[in-house]
Amino acid sequence: MSKEEYISSLINNLKNVKYIMPDDIPNIDLYMDQVTTFMDKHLKSSKRYSEDKLLTKTMINNYTKNELLPPPYKKKYTKEHMFLLIFIYYFKNILSISDIQSIFNPLTDRFYGGKSDIGLEEIYSEIFRLEKEQTEALTKDMIRKMTKAKESFDFVKDEEDHDFLSMFSFICILCFDVYMRKHVIEQIIDNSLKPYRKTSNTGAANNGKDPKDNTRTSVNTENVKKNNVKNTDK
Repeated sequence: MSKEEYISSLINNLKNVKYIMPDDIPNIDLYMDQVTTFMDKHLKSSKRYSEDKLLTKTMINNYTKNELLPPPYKKKYTKEHMFLLIFIYYFKNILSISDIQSIFNPLTDRFYGGKSDIGLEEIYSEIFRLEKEQTEALTKDMIRKMTKAKESFDFVKDEEDHDFLSMFSFICILCFDVYMRKHVIEQIIDNSLKPYRKTSNTGAANNGKDPKDNTRTSVNTENVKKNNVKNTDK
């Protein structure tokens, strides 16, 4: 198999990536071990290496500590917790803990715990539908990028050098694509969501809520600063 055929197979395999469908989420509350087992089973196809840990107890505890995840009730995690954990799993590969907090603050303030007619299950289902629709378009776009990369460095006569530079070009194009998209996401967070977090926290700091309550509490500023320096998953 040539390198081009290999990359094409990788791109086409994106259509077979396993997702956690809305109906896959258990309707019963789960203990920590059950949560990690469920996530590992349903997302194992996304592992880079077989020994990788998708979600650990330490990670979940850190998410709760940093208020990405509401505290469990009697050590059990609800279906809503599971939806949030799945979102975190995908977000953390691109965004900082602080940025995820900025996204989750308005999400959980408005839609977690029966605060709205629209619940996290409905939100997850709609996002899942949108992402499934995008799979075909994304694979076609990556194939176009691969073709463009193959056409680069056509002045290089050595076949081995040309193959390497073509692959390097393809990697660079993909990285630039991710960089640009990440830049847009960060601008949206900074200009639209972080102001919400500051306003929300000012009110939350004075409401005297019990920290064990399942509703949202104020963001711990000290934790936010720490997470700008290091990733809590490590």
